[in-house]
Amino acid sequence: MAVRKLPLKRKAKALRIWAPASGSRLAIFVGLVLLSGLFGGSWTLAASAGAPIGAKSAGSAAEDTEHISPVGFEAVRIPNGGEPPLKAGIWYPTSAEPRDVPLESFHQRVAPSGPVKGRALPLIVISHGGGGSYAGHYDTAVALARAGFVVAAVSHAGDTYDDQSKVLMPWRRPAQLSRLIDFMLTDWREHADIDAQRIGAFGFSNGGFTVLVEAGGIPDLDKIDPYCAENPQHDLCTALAKAGIHSVTKTVQPPPDAWKADRRIRAIAAAAPAFGFTFGRAGLASVQIPVLLWRAADDRHQPDPWYEEHVRSALPRAPEYHVEPLAGHYAFLPPCSAQMRDAAPQICIDEPGFDRAAFHQRLNATLSGFFRAALQSQSASH
Repeated sequence: MAVRKLPLKRKAKALRIWAPASGSRLAIFVGLVLLSGLFGGSWTLAASAGAPIGAKSAGSAAEDTEHISPVGFEAVRIPNGGEPPLKAGIWYPTSAEPRDVPLESFHQRVAPSGPVKGRALPLIVISHGGGGSYAGHYDTAVALARAGFVVAAVSHAGDTYDDQSKVLMPWRRPAQLSRLIDFMLTDWREHADIDAQRIGAFGFSNGGFTVLVEAGGIPDLDKIDPYCAENPQHDLCTALAKAGIHSVTKTVQPPPDAWKADRRIRAIAAAAPAFGFTFGRAGLASVQIPVLLWRAADDRHQPDPWYEEHVRSALPRAPEYHVEPLAGHYAFLPPCSAQMRDAAPQICIDEPGFDRAAFHQRLNATLSGFFRAALQSQSASH
């Protein structure tokens, strides 16, 4: 039903780096963590999520301008069955005065626990990449909230920067994202202001895999072994080999009901989705909602055509498809500070000529437009 015993002593090798953040010393791990690379190509822990390293976001200057719609924010804990509560963050339009607030390694200009402005607002849920956290796409969350969406992101327990214990159980992620939706529609203090007919989901890397499953996709993890036999030099396969996992089929055993769609989700956006090659035409046949698919042209962790292109060609309905020139795998994460670039160059340094901050302006605007149009049409059809 789950994962067979693994050689945990070989699980990780990491460099611990200390850096000041908001007046305190916070730890991050930066380095090669073997199992964190298995699902989604997140080769670092905290760095991939923007975990504590102490820096203001590259967009903070823009956040200070008076004409920008204010955004409210709160951190919450979500019931998670017999396990510890899930950590999550919520962003939304507000009428309250924002201020500069730290969020892990970043600073965001938000109004903590401010009132929600608006009624019947669409909801977007966000699924981070492997070894990340709910803060990993904070700039996208803020941009969507400014555009009139309620946005909620969850830290996927067992696949976060501080806990990789269940990275080989990817079916846990969609269930956790659905629990986030449950919470937002029933238990969040402002749940009455959400339009339950207009829910979308955005995911990066492992999160892209997650939202494809939520949309009805059924992966076949048995395809990983032949994929690695054919492509032993690919990052996924070298990470598996270094972790002593010679057969995913023999190691990873999903339960019978592992892959469950959440039909409350009416549109998805997947950026650099992990394990694209595990989704065949039959496995994606049930994905009948609008899909936005985004590929980084210089993604060396998930080489083309095994990931986005494979998904694009297997979907029953043509997705909105974007290929970003010069972008690497981590281009979908927020721009890094100078300090973070020094600590995690593999996450932060882009190809010459690629402007991550400018890309995120386009990315966030495109996501806003896609979800606005897709959820409006989906709501009208139900």
